[in-house]
Amino acid sequence: MSANPQGPGQRPAGSLLAQPLRMPSAGRTAAYAGLLLLGALVGVAGALVQGAFFPAGLLLALAGAAGTFLGGARLTGTRAGAAVPVVGWLAAVVLLTTSRPEGDFVFAASLRPYLFLLGGMVVAMICATLGGGRNR
Repeated sequence: MSANPQGPGQRPAGSLLAQPLRMPSAGRTAAYAGLLLLGALVGVAGALVQGAFFPAGLLLALAGAAGTFLGGARLTGTRAGAAVPVVGWLAAVVLLTTSRPEGDFVFAASLRPYLFLLGGMVVAMICATLGGGRNR
């Protein structure tokens, strides 16, 4: 009696979490690296635009971030494709929140930058959750 109900030579049905992990291909790894850099660039550009042309700049910055996150998901066909630019965006934005010893800063202590930060995190969560694709 075989332990595999599908028969010999077939993979047993089970959870995707129970499957062994495989390294992504070189092309997919390059795509993820590019998406990480693109997410960081979109974060820096959004930080500059959102303060210059409020409220249209804020909406433009959040729309650019959403386009980047969803584009990454569509490009790779996975939810990780949406999450990787989120990591780049978040790293860039968090680094821009700190002030320099000279007193220079990108984000002032007002409502506008907080709306950008909170709105960007909400957009990131939505895009990473609903970005479609399949988990690999």
